Amino acid sequence: MGKYIAHSEAETLALGNCFGRSLSGGSVVCFFGDLAAGKTTFIKGLATAFDIDSNQVASPTFAHLNIYQGSKTVYHFDLYRLRDADEFLSMGFDEYFFADGVCCVEWSERIAQLLPPDCIRVNLSHGPNNSRHIAIDHDFICF
Repeated sequence: MGKYIAHSEAETLALGNCFGRSLSGGSVVCFFGDLAAGKTTFIKGLATAFDIDSNQVASPTFAHLNIYQGSKTVYHFDLYRLRDADEFLSMGFDEYFFADGVCCVEWSERIAQLLPPDCIRVNLSHGPNNSRHIAIDHDFICF
């Protein structure tokens, strides 16, 4: 597991971009962390790896899903307001796990029993001086 410290929003975006370049189609990335821990900011950086303007990326808190088109499609879920895993299934969202794009799932603990066994886990937490501690269980190299 890689552990990183981002000292600014720009560093979180850059790490997200670097991480995104390591992903292939069909990847499911599950995000864990408190409110305002940097999950959406990290996903903005990840999206830029697929030629998606980071200004297009916004947390789909009420819609549950935003789709961004780029060199790969990014499916951005925010499950904060999801009632339970059955609601996720009833909306057919599990089908996106088998699409060729990259699924980014915020608040993925809400559907823990539905997560693919090979999903990538990204944990973000608050650190001192507005830094973010980011742990990723996927090997990648930034260059």
